[in-house]
Amino acid sequence: MIDNPVLRIAGLHKSFGDFNALDSIDLDVSDGEFLAIVGPSGSGKTTLIRLLVGMDEPTEGTIWLRNKRIDNVPANRRPTCMVFQSLALFPHMTVGQNIEFPLKIRGVDAVNRRARALELMSLLQLPDYYYDKRIAACSGGEKQRVALARALAFDPEILFFDEPLSALDYRLRKTLEKELRELHRRTGKTFIYITHSLEEAMGMSDRIAIMKQGNFVQIDSADTIYAHPVSRFVAGFMGEVNLFSVNNRDHSPCIEELNVSPRVINQLELDDSRPATLVVRPENIRLPGNSGEGYEFKVDGQIQSEFNLGSRVQYEVKTECAEPLIVEVFRENRLSNAIGSSVTLGWNLEHCHLITGE
Repeated sequence: MIDNPVLRIAGLHKSFGDFNALDSIDLDVSDGEFLAIVGPSGSGKTTLIRLLVGMDEPTEGTIWLRNKRIDNVPANRRPTCMVFQSLALFPHMTVGQNIEFPLKIRGVDAVNRRARALELMSLLQLPDYYYDKRIAACSGGEKQRVALARALAFDPEILFFDEPLSALDYRLRKTLEKELRELHRRTGKTFIYITHSLEEAMGMSDRIAIMKQGNFVQIDSADTIYAHPVSRFVAGFMGEVNLFSVNNRDHSPCIEELNVSPRVINQLELDDSRPATLVVRPENIRLPGNSGEGYEFKVDGQIQSEFNLGSRVQYEVKTECAEPLIVEVFRENRLSNAIGSSVTLGWNLEHCHLITGE
């Protein structure tokens, strides 16, 4: 639990008939935090964001903003703002008029509206002469910046983002990811960002909240979740991974078809009464040649396929394990004539993570 969170969700539940879209979830968000919420389609992300901005009402539970309950406050009276995937800009207005719109609603005079719009345009790297530019004449990236400037014109306590970069091409998306992170740093605002893109979440956020079937399954920093997932689902969701089932044969723990010394097995502190899974990321597996000496885990196999990932190369290796193993190496360590080669894969205990339970 976070002391004095800017946003607190307590027992939030949303049902649509017999379907539970959100299952009594709790969440604390720190003031000035960049929180990314990720999960597969149907996990509850969109339902959650609609409740947070006031577009829907919860079936049960409460939402608190700085110790003031807001789940019963209409959307237009909440000190929050949403940047939609569609951006929802007014096509008949200019860039300046779009940015000024929330200020006009509040009764701010024309001189101060223009001054604030130009200030926000500078913050979002839009030239002053764009003030009179029609929205229809703006590029995708420019429209994105206008939408962000308009959201900031509300001076909200929290900015919510609903996959705002998903429709942009890769290069522009990467540029705007960096700009959003820098904008968060400069404004000090609290950002809550919904996305399908794990890459976006890992690159921008302070913490990631992973959702599955209406629940949060893990909330932590990207590094912690990547290295120490709490379940097989989280391990797979956070990128390529090798998973090994731990079995108990005659009360002697064994990790699938791996060659593991009893000393290492004992160090894992396995619980005979619970299922377990050993997690190893592809970049932590080595291709030491034909001996595998010096490694605490070893398995023999044959390279089936090779994938060029730019700075890295990924190999799929068939072994006696149930699934082919994925190995990644830097480009300079790429193997010659790799496909069909026999290899011994190796790694050490320090590069593993043990998941207990399902």
